[in-house]
Amino acid sequence: MPQTATPEIFEPLTDHRVLQELEALARRYRSASGPGMQLLSYLGGSAETLLEKLPSPLRNGLEGITSRALQTALAAAGRSRGVIEDKPDWLNRALTTAMGAAGGFAGLPGAAAELPLTITMLLRSIQGIAAEHGFDPASDEVKQECLRIFASAGPLEEDDGTDIGLIATRVTLTGSSMQGMIAKVAPRLSAVLGQKLAAQAAPLLGAVAGAAVNYTFTSYYQDVARVHFGLKRLAREAMMDEGLLREELVARITRKR
Repeated sequence: MPQTATPEIFEPLTDHRVLQELEALARRYRSASGPGMQLLSYLGGSAETLLEKLPSPLRNGLEGITSRALQTALAAAGRSRGVIEDKPDWLNRALTTAMGAAGGFAGLPGAAAELPLTITMLLRSIQGIAAEHGFDPASDEVKQECLRIFASAGPLEEDDGTDIGLIATRVTLTGSSMQGMIAKVAPRLSAVLGQKLAAQAAPLLGAVAGAAVNYTFTSYYQDVARVHFGLKRLAREAMMDEGLLREELVARITRKR
């Protein structure tokens, strides 16, 4: 009598080390926005009301300003890699915090002038994290992955799923131009940076607010970058499908909410 085949039970993740690393990435992701939301609560209002505080010409021109700043930052961060070695996270946070204090001291004009410098520092920090995880920041693919980090929701917004979308979506970047990637990222990042500018220009807070905002932004994007590239490295080292690991990571993040 022929035996009936027993359906195979598929258990995609049984490696204890992989599960531990996924849990660590989920914890880092969940903690990324905490200080930012506390800062926003302290300043008062919401992300939307912060944007409304900006002068109309600046608010309407943010996307163009952001696009140009990203282009400049990409070139400057790339050139600096051959001259200045990557710095630890704490030092990058200290540098951007000092820039935020200087910009905030001068009010909104100072914060706007400081913006391209902060974007360059953030991008350079993200590139350093990519290199730390074994990826080449000079390659076009990794440059675009670094730019994609800026497509996340931002530290001053409640997570509406945008960040999880960044983590969960597996995008093939081959053939995409750098200019095309900047065009995709700039609209989202411009809204986030508008919140940053308005928070830095908060009355009576000046340099203190500028320092706090930049510290929050740098910490946030560093955490998002570590989750993003940590997942990619885990997939490579464990020789597992990256999409499968992404699904498991998102499940762990949402399960804890």
